[in-house]
Amino acid sequence: MLKQGFKVSAKQLLNSGLPNYGDVKTAIGIADLGAQPKPNSELLAPYNVAKRAQLRNMSLWWLDQMVDQDFPFVERMTWFWHGHWATSYSKVDEPVVMFDHIARLRKHAIGDFTQMCEEMVLDAGLIYWLDGQLNTANSPNENLSRELLELFTLGVNNYSETDVKEAAKALSGLRVVKNSGLVTKEPRRSYAGTSTVLGTTGNFESATLAKYLSLTAACQSFIPERMSYRFISPASSMMSTPMKPSERTKSSAPIIKKAFAGRQILPTMEALVFSDAFQNPINSLVKSPLEWLVSVLRATRTVPSRYSNPDYLLKLLDTLGQRPFFPPSVGGWPADEAWLSVASSQTLIQAAQLIVSQGDLSPLMDVAKKQRIDALADWLGVAEWSDRTKTAFDGALQDPTRLAALAICSPEYLVNA
Repeated sequence: MLKQGFKVSAKQLLNSGLPNYGDVKTAIGIADLGAQPKPNSELLAPYNVAKRAQLRNMSLWWLDQMVDQDFPFVERMTWFWHGHWATSYSKVDEPVVMFDHIARLRKHAIGDFTQMCEEMVLDAGLIYWLDGQLNTANSPNENLSRELLELFTLGVNNYSETDVKEAAKALSGLRVVKNSGLVTKEPRRSYAGTSTVLGTTGNFESATLAKYLSLTAACQSFIPERMSYRFISPASSMMSTPMKPSERTKSSAPIIKKAFAGRQILPTMEALVFSDAFQNPINSLVKSPLEWLVSVLRATRTVPSRYSNPDYLLKLLDTLGQRPFFPPSVGGWPADEAWLSVASSQTLIQAAQLIVSQGDLSPLMDVAKKQRIDALADWLGVAEWSDRTKTAFDGALQDPTRLAALAICSPEYLVNA
């Protein structure tokens, strides 16, 4: 990667394609467990054990994909969309439904955003998470319609309360079989007339509404803004309007927006990655807990499911506040400086010491002591260590394990510059 340079490496990553995962559900034991037994049933305890086992299996499988693939671009984009269509197991509480939810995001992760919208608006996990199954013509529930407009397609201030109400009509009548994720539309509970959304009147239903919203001018601006927010700069100086892009990214914004004209995600990400803003050192991001853990595990060649204590890794992410399948709200996870705290620093230090003690440190061990600081930078992808960090390394040059732990907790590693 270092020898071939940024441009070639970026193209290789972006064009790596969607891997063939095979029948993952069968391989890791994800299946419909049936309706939950009654509270006093003797079947409840084994049912709960099976449910926890499935959640553990699919959590570790996903972490494995992030860590062990040579080019995990699709997984990185799936993770991005998981934060965008933020749906949590905490309420869905069904492994197979959450697994299918993420599989649907993965299917479209670098594909067509319109097709993604059409499928996600009929996704059982998302519907249940936002009370879509409670929305009927006679008793409207606007949770799903509001978030579809505000968080998933248009952004703040690009719709009215009337649009929310009208969109809710189109989304009414959906039913979800909770344990299987089967979604149906019940005519008796559905609104049968036309609805008017953003000035357009039609016989909208879920998929046609989602398609219409995805093709609006507001969506063409909003989705590239969200990508820029997560991959270039979180605009921390403008957090009072979190959906607004940073001033530092505006010069590249028209290029990224233009790339999204056809609603194709991969070309949009290509425009973003090769933009001046993405490559500008002024734009930096604090690694989120999951990004930090995945990068450390990749560096130390530690496959999560084969780690000595895989459950520790899941608990670590839980403690740090970013476990897969558990976004804290429909707004997803926070970004950048929100992840910096004294408590999290202590947790990271302890985790770093444990992980490197079992990891592959050959990039450090195979070089002379005087070369280890430079080798450390190449190994971890750090452009340059500060003088202060180098001074901290001085006392650990003879101990690769301690040196590695210090490095992965250093400011230069915690921030992606």
